[in-house]
This record gives sequence, structure tokens and C-alpha cells, in this order.
Amino acid sequence: MEPENEPVAPGSESSDGMPEVQESSGPPATKPEDSYRGLKWVFIGDQGLRAGWSVALFLILFFAIASGLGAIFARLHLVSGRGVFTPRSAFFGELVAVLAMLGAASIVALTERRNILDYNLVGPRRGIHYASGLVVGFAALSALIGALAAGGWLHFGPVALSGSHIFTYAAFWGCVFILVGFLEEGVMRCFLLFTLARGINFWWAAGLIGAMCLRLITHTKGNGTWGVYLIALIGVLPCLMLHLKKVPSAGFWQAAWVTSTFFGFGHTGNNGENWIGIFAASAIGFVFCVSVWGTGSAWWAIGCHTAWDWAETYFYGAADSGNVATGHYLTTTLSGNTLWSGGADGPEGSLLVLPIVLSLLALLLVFYRRPELAAIPAAPAEQPAS
Repeated sequence: MEPENEPVAPGSESSDGMPEVQESSGPPATKPEDSYRGLKWVFIGDQGLRAGWSVALFLILFFAIASGLGAIFARLHLVSGRGVFTPRSAFFGELVAVLAMLGAASIVALTERRNILDYNLVGPRRGIHYASGLVVGFAALSALIGALAAGGWLHFGPVALSGSHIFTYAAFWGCVFILVGFLEEGVMRCFLLFTLARGINFWWAAGLIGAMCLRLITHTKGNGTWGVYLIALIGVLPCLMLHLKKVPSAGFWQAAWVTSTFFGFGHTGNNGENWIGIFAASAIGFVFCVSVWGTGSAWWAIGCHTAWDWAETYFYGAADSGNVATGHYLTTTLSGNTLWSGGADGPEGSLLVLPIVLSLLALLLVFYRRPELAAIPAAPAEQPAS
């Protein structure tokens, strides 16, 4: 990671986009990093623990806590093996990961002397953004289902539930996907996006993405790996230009490139994925990053993610990243050319998902335009020894 600088505060840039230089008649101020020497400089910057070490610590803690909780939940027969996609197994499986995420993020926040909400969870109108994300997520998935049905690639069958089971399963799957939204957005658009944005440049971003691609080339066959390669390639030129022009917000967009690619990378292990579905996952990950830029927090993304998955899995009963759930409301089947139907991947594997993603991006740019990023809260600086 590059040396971390205090983010440019809104309104502190000159007309040419560069930070204004404030004249001072007094002696030059000591740079924050001047107080860190030797080995301490490797770990500590002017914003506390350096971004790379924060990410490494978070991942180590996350997997350690998840492994421990997973063993406990398995002994209590609360989680089961792969291949079972029921509300009960999904709920406890996601609960393990959410608790691990919260535990890891809390420890890192304590280490950095931050509030855990600093990780892109503060901002104006959080409740409204979350609620609007829920509405938009359900509407976007419904538009995709409608387009598939209009083209003859999706067909509705009989209603699968009746009576009280409709509301029971709706609530169960609602709880599951609330956890999914908080987990995936909490890791990607909260902790990782925030942390990487304060200490990454183009070369570190390109190196991380290159490592992901190399891992797929050497260890993964099929499962839509070309979707990861495509999103990685699309981000090269714009991120390089931001870096060369030294745009103040470049770190945020480099982090968005990395986390979006990583989001697609993480989906390559799902059943039935194709390259369109993986690319769409990466693309929607970037849209969620844009929502953080536009709204000032990750709450819109959390709501949209939750409602999209709930609508796809429970309400319409379609495959979600290749997995078909038990206890869904409607019944849908896909047929025809897999490029349009999505095949085993489900609606997310259809080419029709791409205009839906672009529509979400356009919606955010129209309604949530924000000219500047808020400054990243810096950790309390240590006083140099006298």
C-alpha cells in the first residue's frame, strides 16, 4: 500500500482540482509520519494502522472466528454440509459469518481507535437510503424476471405455497437475506472499501487483481472465470488515468475496482455460475460502490442487495447463483438459449441482467450525485515522544 495521507476535505481544492496550499508565516509543521521511525513506520501511518495490515488482520480474525463458531454450530447441529439450501441451514450459516465479520471488524476498529460505524455506515438519511434500496432491489429483480418472461425464456408455474406457509417462509427467508446483505456488503462495501480507499494506489490495486486472476488461471476451471477477467480489464485504463492525474478521490475508485473484482471472484465457487453471472456480480458490486460514493454510506447497497436476493430466491423461486431454495412462493422455470435464459445460473446469468445493472447505475448517478467524497475519519494521532 502507498503511504497514507489525510484525505482532502470538501471545499479544500482549488479550481484546477488540486489541494490549495495554505501559506503560513510560522515554522513548517512536522509531518505526521516524521514521528514514526524504523519498524513502527512499517505498521503505523498518520491514520493509525496501515491499510494493508488492517485488511490482513481483519481476514485472519474473520476466518479464525468463523472456523471456531462454525465448529460450535456444527456440533449443535445448526449447520449442515453443502447442497442444502433451506431457511434454517442458510440462516445459521450466514449467522456464523456475520458474527465473525462483526467480531473481526470490532477488533480492528479498536486497534485503529475508530468506531465500527466509521466503516461506511455513517451518513445522512440512513433509514431512508436503506428503505429505498429495498424498494429498488425488489423492483430491479422484478424487471429482470419480467423481461425474461416477455422474451419467452422464463415461464411461471403454480404457486408453491399456501396459507400461513406463505408468510412463514417469507419471514424466514427475509431474515436470511438481511444477514446476507449485511455480511456481503459489510465485508465488501463497508470494511474493505473504506480501508483500502485510505491506502491504495493503482499499482497495489493492479497487483491484487492480478493475484486473483492468477489464482483462477491456475486453480479454477469453468465457473465463469472470464467474468472476473473482464471486469479486471475494464478497470485498468480509468484507474490508471485517475492515478496518473493524481485525482484526490483516486484511492476510493481503486478500492472500488479491487472490491468489485473480488466480489465476482468470490462467486466463482458457486454452483452453476457462468461468465455473465460472475461479470454481473462484479458489475453490481461496482454499482454498490457508487452508491456509497453517492449517498455517503453503504445502507442503500445493503437494502438493495437484501431485496434483490429475497425476491429472486423466495418470491419468484428462481435459482440464485445456481442455488434453488426450498420454501419459495412462486415457481419459475427457464428455457431456451442460455445466453438469454441464464441456464443453471438463473436470471443473473442472462445477458438481460446487464441493462438492469446499467439502469441501477444511471439511477444512482441521477438521484444521488455528490461532487466530492467525505473525508475518511482519521485515527487519533499519537503524540511524538519529547
